[in-house]
Amino acid sequence: MRACILCIALLCSGCAHQAQDSWTGKDKAQHYVSSALLAAAGSEIAHHQQQDNAQNLRFGLMFSLSFGAAKELYDSRAAGSGWSWKDLAWDAAGAASGIMLWNIRH
Repeated sequence: MRACILCIALLCSGCAHQAQDSWTGKDKAQHYVSSALLAAAGSEIAHHQQQDNAQNLRFGLMFSLSFGAAKELYDSRAAGSGWSWKDLAWDAAGAASGIMLWNIRH
């Protein structure tokens, strides 16, 4: 239930100031790589907390996506570049890749 409320809040917060960016902007690789690293790091942190594999993966994914969502929320302020669903999509793709790579290792 909390996850649904958070998703609704994020969806509504992203509507105020939209970015006018492309799918292949130069920052997209940065979003992808940083999200992949954060997801793998989050999974490793959960692993060291003696969590099971499913919990490791969930924590890593949410750890990474929370940084991406926070960045977009920061960008959506009046002085920012605007909320970018494209950046968030690259964050999600990077997080999924980071989770898969971390899972291969374990």
